[in-house]
Amino acid sequence: MARFNKKLRLRSRWQSGIFTALFLILVGTLGYLAQEFRIQWDISQNNRNSLSQASIDLLQTLDDPLHVTVYATQQDLQLGDIRGIISNFISVYQRIKPDLTLNFIDPVEQPQQAQSAGVRLNGEIVISYKQRKERLTSINEQAFSNALVRLARTEKKQLLILSGHGERKMDGITQRDLGNFGKKLQETGFESTLFSLTDPPEIPDTGVLVIASPQIELLEGEVKKILDYLARGGNLLWLVDIGSLNGLLPLAEKLGIVFTPGVIVDPQANRLRVPTTFALATRYGAHAVTENFDYITVFPFARQLILEEGTDWHRTILAEAAPEGWVETGSTDSSEGEITFDEENDVSGPISVAVALSRVVEDREQRIIVAGSGHFLANGYLGNGGNLDLGMNMINWLAGDEAFIPIQPRATLDSQLALSELQLTLIVTGFLIILPLVFLIGGISINWYRKRR
Repeated sequence: MARFNKKLRLRSRWQSGIFTALFLILVGTLGYLAQEFRIQWDISQNNRNSLSQASIDLLQTLDDPLHVTVYATQQDLQLGDIRGIISNFISVYQRIKPDLTLNFIDPVEQPQQAQSAGVRLNGEIVISYKQRKERLTSINEQAFSNALVRLARTEKKQLLILSGHGERKMDGITQRDLGNFGKKLQETGFESTLFSLTDPPEIPDTGVLVIASPQIELLEGEVKKILDYLARGGNLLWLVDIGSLNGLLPLAEKLGIVFTPGVIVDPQANRLRVPTTFALATRYGAHAVTENFDYITVFPFARQLILEEGTDWHRTILAEAAPEGWVETGSTDSSEGEITFDEENDVSGPISVAVALSRVVEDREQRIIVAGSGHFLANGYLGNGGNLDLGMNMINWLAGDEAFIPIQPRATLDSQLALSELQLTLIVTGFLIILPLVFLIGGISINWYRKRR
């Protein structure tokens, strides 16, 4: 009997030892797999806890280490654990860029460091990359990624905004102006400068010339300066509205573009409850500006662009609008009756509304974009569809920075739960009446069954 007990104890020890060894091996294996292979799922609303593909591509263009310094106290009266909020946000970027370092400095405990850094707000962020710095006072993907775009640019990109002829203002606040677009350009590292053709002897080649729908006739000498700029290989964005070209016909001829009289009418616009003179573009050419671009863009009061043959330009149609529409050469006043297609005078869709041109001048690629609507980038219409994205892509390509894709804020879906009266009645009946009755009947049945036994 003693020998049997001894043998049993020995077997029990062996089993315990094997179990312990296997358990340790399992824990070690799981730890190794967790360290080497990380899999994450974002099940948050609208994927708020993961980066957009544009931000990921941007991080991958940054070769050197990125340093983020946050000047924040342990707790904030309004935001609470501000360090935790920022740390969680930056960790999403660190998954893509492991050499992104995060450092916290308490401005209360270390006031000299905060003062020397010029910090004024609790939670202010300083991002450093290649001896350059950017500051942020708000934390979201749009603001952070735009700061990275500015850091990635080796120099400020200049936009020369033609003025003196009633052009749309890049800093204007009216519905017609381009102030919101200009603000977005400034956030991503562009610098806009008003330029008058009456002052300097010629247009400088260091930047992109923007001609935004002049309202009065340009002088012959002014047009000559633009043509000389074009001959030297200058880059150009030309926004053209319906009506007169105001002296810029020689420019159109030089580019080999014919502007059809009339305005584009799009019956599909009515289905979206917007005027039929808002041409909807859904077809895009194969070009860097429109690569992976699948948004609807809106070109209000647009005109058709026709490309002539026999020029030295490489041309690409960037956007075609109104596939079921036409160019209306008559009146578009709805008070005069329904606008209909006239086979004899009108041009059927789809219709080209934006084109890109390029050629090589003195071993450098010259880039031109012409759009048949200045309204599509105006304050009153910039928020429609993908207008802002298309406009930013145009400017980035003209400036030679097509790799920098604009980062747009991600909309937060409505988290409110709206229930109808019938749904509320069903929920109340189910939880307050039916479920208690089920439990009560179940309890009575169990009690009756036990008593019978």
